[in-house]
Amino acid sequence: MLNAVEAIARGTRWIYRPGLRRYVFAPIVINLAVYVTLLGIVIQRFGGWLDYWMSLVPGWLDWLSWLIWPLFVLCLLVVVFFTFTLVTQLIAAPLYGFLAEKVEIVATGREPLDNRGLAKTAVDALGRELVKLSYMLPRAAVLFVISWIPAVNLLAPFLWALFSAWMMAIAYLDYPMDNNKVSFADMRRRLARRPWQSLSYGGAVTLLTWIPLANLFLIPGAVAGAVLMWDAHYRQALPAA
Repeated sequence: MLNAVEAIARGTRWIYRPGLRRYVFAPIVINLAVYVTLLGIVIQRFGGWLDYWMSLVPGWLDWLSWLIWPLFVLCLLVVVFFTFTLVTQLIAAPLYGFLAEKVEIVATGREPLDNRGLAKTAVDALGRELVKLSYMLPRAAVLFVISWIPAVNLLAPFLWALFSAWMMAIAYLDYPMDNNKVSFADMRRRLARRPWQSLSYGGAVTLLTWIPLANLFLIPGAVAGAVLMWDAHYRQALPAA
C-alpha cells in the first residue's frame, strides 16, 4: 500500500520527467519570490517581534523565562511558516491544480472528472483556497490563544504539529479531489476516515516545507504525490460511518 513518503518521492520523480516539467517552472518561480520576500522581512523584524512579546510577560513569570522564550520563538516560527504557506498556496493554487490534473493523466492513466482547462481552473482554485482559509484561520486563532495560556501552552507545540499536518493534508490532497468534483466537506470526510494516511502525508509535507530552498523544488512533488495518494486511498469514497 502506498505510503506518504513513497508518494512524495514518486511524485517528485514524475514531475521532472519530459512532458511535465513545463508545469513546474512557474510554481517554483512564485515560491522563490515569496520565500525571498518573507525571509527578508523576518530577518529584519524577528528580533523586534520577540522582544515585544517577551516584554508582555508578567514579572512573576520571570523565573520561567528559560521556557517561555523558546516557546515564543517556536510560535513566531510557526506563524512565519503559515504565512509563507498561505501566500504561496493562494498565489500558486491555479497552477498546482493544473499540475495535479496533468499528473493524474500521466501517472494514473485516468482523466480527472472535471477537466476545466487552465482559465476555469484558475478562477475556481482561488475560490477553493478562500474556503480553505475560512476553515483554517479560526482554528489557527484558537491555537494561537492557547499558546499564551500558562501551563496549557506547554501543549501548544504538539497541537501546532498536529494541526500543521492536518492542514497540509487538506491543502495538497484537495487539488486532485477538487479536480474530481469532490466537495470540500466530502474531502474532509474522506481524509478523516483515513487518519493515518492523511496525517502522515500532511506531516511529511510539513517537514518538506521547512527545508530552506530545497522546498521550492519539492513542493510541486508533493502536489504530484497528492495525486498518487488520491488514486491509492481516497478515490473510492468510504461508506458513511
